[in-house]
Amino acid sequence: MRVNKKSLLAVGAAAVVATLGLAGCSTGSGDNNQAEAAGGTLTVWVDAERVDALQAAADAYSEEKGVEVELVGKDNADIKDDFIQQVPTGKGPDITMGAHDWLGELSTNGVVAPIELGDSAADYLPVAIDASTYEGTTYMLPYAVENIAVLRNADLVPEAATSFDDMIAKGKAAGLDHPFVVEQGAEGNPYHLYPFQTAFGAPVFGTNDEGYDPTDLQLGNAGGEEFATWLGAQGKNGTGNFNTDIDGDIAKQAFLDGTAAFWLTGPWNVGAAIDGGVNVAIDTVPSPTGEAASPFAGVKGFFVSSESANKVAANDFLVNYIGTEDVQLELFEAGNILPALSAAAETASSDPIIEGFAAVGAEAVPMPAIPAMGSVWQYWGIAEAGVINGADPVATWQKLTSDVQAAISK
Repeated sequence: MRVNKKSLLAVGAAAVVATLGLAGCSTGSGDNNQAEAAGGTLTVWVDAERVDALQAAADAYSEEKGVEVELVGKDNADIKDDFIQQVPTGKGPDITMGAHDWLGELSTNGVVAPIELGDSAADYLPVAIDASTYEGTTYMLPYAVENIAVLRNADLVPEAATSFDDMIAKGKAAGLDHPFVVEQGAEGNPYHLYPFQTAFGAPVFGTNDEGYDPTDLQLGNAGGEEFATWLGAQGKNGTGNFNTDIDGDIAKQAFLDGTAAFWLTGPWNVGAAIDGGVNVAIDTVPSPTGEAASPFAGVKGFFVSSESANKVAANDFLVNYIGTEDVQLELFEAGNILPALSAAAETASSDPIIEGFAAVGAEAVPMPAIPAMGSVWQYWGIAEAGVINGADPVATWQKLTSDVQAAISK
């Protein structure tokens, strides 16, 4: 997939107000009549950049159902903590926008209510539904799916790599000392390295019918130790393909300057590369083994407050209005992140950049949402940074496993 012009906003969504009449025909919640009778107000917290994208849907719902929808723009950095603090007091919103990996914390604090998607669940990308579900219950109406992929300078390397080793070889054949860059830093970056880890058969947790199983830590299995050994060989005392001195800014500059042909990063950096004149191609993450390298997916969506006095209307608004192609495309235009609704994702993928990330995302897995993940990330990154810098791979990985097990058992 190649693109040599700024095309991230190529998709044009139809006017929302004109088309939301089809919402009443949705096979989602089946609670339309109850919602109409409920009246009242729905207060919806959204990040400030997406208020305009939702305003038409809010106005349409208010007009058609007699339920006023008030959109409140919030700083994204404050939404989660404010929601957790205010819901128990009865002063919080009916609905809040957020990220799926908040779910463990929100559920543990008892501040979210289940969402009834009904038949409409089949209309979403599978990873979006998986991410919206915690311990077997769906709590989030998803609207966007985000994952990393490999950005390739197609002028330097015309063809995609078939493996990690092939990627390095292609970059060196182009005359580059550092063919590949990925953000690390002194404390490591397990989010960016996870696809390589999964290629060794070492997911962070096993799964069961309810999703991730925090009692089944897979991080330290034999595949994990193989990954650690490989990572050490790619680090300071080996090939040097991974370097903790390379932070996000350094990785970006290397790709923009053409001193690196491959950059493992997310869609948030594509605009800078295109603006910098790079002929960008989006590739799957090249595997160091014969297995797929699966990155994490981050899914964004909307939660209903457990203390909302108007849960039926909140569910109806989310499933039958926010869960429409037009609204999901409006949200896409506001953020350039792949829509969670399959039909909207297909439309958005007419853009080759979005199509590339969608192809990688088809092999992505949701980030775990268990409350202890904060501690897991910290130990994980420090261990990987140590291995990259020459620490004994197996011993370091075994200690990581012990530290993580202790953290999640608290």
